[in-house]
Amino acid sequence: MSEIEKLLENNKAWSGKMKRREEGFFEKLAAQQSPRYLWIGCSDSRVPANEIIGLLPGELFVHRNVANIVYPADLNCLSVLEYAVHTLHVSHIIVCGHYGCGGVLAAMQRTSHGFADNWLNDIRDTYFHQWEEIRSLPADEDRVDRLCELNVIKQVNSVTHTNVVQNAWAQGQSLAVHGWIYGLKDGRIKDLGAKIDCLGQVASAFRQIELPQPDISA
Repeated sequence: MSEIEKLLENNKAWSGKMKRREEGFFEKLAAQQSPRYLWIGCSDSRVPANEIIGLLPGELFVHRNVANIVYPADLNCLSVLEYAVHTLHVSHIIVCGHYGCGGVLAAMQRTSHGFADNWLNDIRDTYFHQWEEIRSLPADEDRVDRLCELNVIKQVNSVTHTNVVQNAWAQGQSLAVHGWIYGLKDGRIKDLGAKIDCLGQVASAFRQIELPQPDISA
């Protein structure tokens, strides 16, 4: 049996397991997609989004790229974001990085990594601005892991700077953006406390919509 044939056999076994677990599972899944969460994560194969938070297919809408970066000009990411927010009406957007991220490590190195160097510039920007904090840490692993955390926090802010999210808030939609990080060594998720759930928590320079002003004329 070839490697590809083995994957197809694995799929067959998985399908059978899911059918035994819940009768009509795939019929219900095919009829409706109604996740409450959008996951923006790293492409790393060691971070299977659904599995690490215990959700089934259909319960989590997922976008992944190298080092979980949200660029305003990335039409792929923005299209996923818009569909999740305005069509699926998700309630939570989770930006989840992971410790020991290869993309973050590459951004810290003064060597060429080909086309990826262009993609990683946003992390380099964070590295430059947070250099004093990062270099004060005692070990190389600690420095990489701290930049992994800072990158997640930066991307949480990037999500809230989009007109997709700000328009949703302006229309009264309940929507929160969270920053998490996953530990490859223990399989645990750490909440970084980077939660933004309203336009008032966005820095004024990045607000594309003005907050309503109270009427003090009366």
